[in-house]
Amino acid sequence: MDASAPLTDDDLDGIAEIAAAATPGPWHVRQLDDDHAMSLVAVSTVPDTGRVGRWPDFDHGEIVAATLVQRPRYVDAADERWDENARFIARAREDVPRLVAEVRRLRRLLEAGGRRPGGGPCGDS
Repeated sequence: MDASAPLTDDDLDGIAEIAAAATPGPWHVRQLDDDHAMSLVAVSTVPDTGRVGRWPDFDHGEIVAATLVQRPRYVDAADERWDENARFIARAREDVPRLVAEVRRLRRLLEAGGRRPGGGPCGDS
């Protein structure tokens, strides 16, 4: 995919479809730990409690993604950006639909000749 290519309406529809089909949000970054996953950095449908959760005290069904599973090394980013990647994934659940909606809103403004719905030009404060 060429990142510099303009998004078509079909592209936006496809992005919106994928987002709508994903597990509902919001998503949260959680730090979990047990004898098998050791320092698991995960994206979850429930917030982190502030305490490092240990299995079986957390429900594996709440986990959407993991960015670090240390033992054995199942999931591990070479650049060690586990926390940053988890935050990105968690935020994407809400940010991607918002970005699609914003692109569509801006396109509607452009199609309306750059005028806001109340009649004022875009860019007015």
